[in-house]
Amino acid sequence: MADHYELHYWTGIQGRGEFVRLALEAAGADYVDVARGPEAQGGGDGALMRRLRQAANPTPSFAPPFLVHGDFVIGQTAAILIYLGPRLGLVGKTEREVLWTHQLQLTIADMVGEAHDTHHPVSVSLYYEDQKEAALQKSRDFRTHRIPKFLTWFEQVLERNTAPGTHLVGSRLSYADLSLFQLVEGLRYAFPAATTRALADKPLVARLHDNVRALPRIRDYLQSSRRLDFNEQGIFRRYPELDAD
Repeated sequence: MADHYELHYWTGIQGRGEFVRLALEAAGADYVDVARGPEAQGGGDGALMRRLRQAANPTPSFAPPFLVHGDFVIGQTAAILIYLGPRLGLVGKTEREVLWTHQLQLTIADMVGEAHDTHHPVSVSLYYEDQKEAALQKSRDFRTHRIPKFLTWFEQVLERNTAPGTHLVGSRLSYADLSLFQLVEGLRYAFPAATTRALADKPLVARLHDNVRALPRIRDYLQSSRRLDFNEQGIFRRYPELDAD
């Protein structure tokens, strides 16, 4: 199977597709971001929707992101990454390391979901302005209890690793490291004050974030036009009132 990947995700936002994109970028993989491509070359949102709704696909995805690799069509961020991990050299070789990295990714996904729910605590079909009071209450709990709890756990994982403080799993870069970097980036954007406080006594999480940012391929990607800015249409949204004490 040729090592050419097609990533399908919405245009205009980083979203959950960014966790997959970071893995592909870190590995220097040959991939195309389908919806961001020109329609004349088979890209655009129309191409994404046609593939999403393709009746002949026996493994349909509920929603983007999904990855096409040969005959495989894989949805859900964590499932995509457990598939890509060994192919991109971003996961250890033992069964224990593979499962542990997947568990870390699922925990990151839990926190991503909670971050999303701070601005949409009642319904995803309602505007933020229609559920602002509930969002204020949800965000107060998230920044006071959930951000510190999750980041404390990741700090403990780094402390207990066989190579303390360097990586989440073993002594080499994994997709879980990349995803924790993205999680911290998103939290710093959406909840800058609360995240700064939470990271003050999490030096290993902060160092891992900085180390990932400094990786040559990641550094180049972050400075490129391929890396979209955070905005108020994505998962991590900056509403100052949700970060206020």
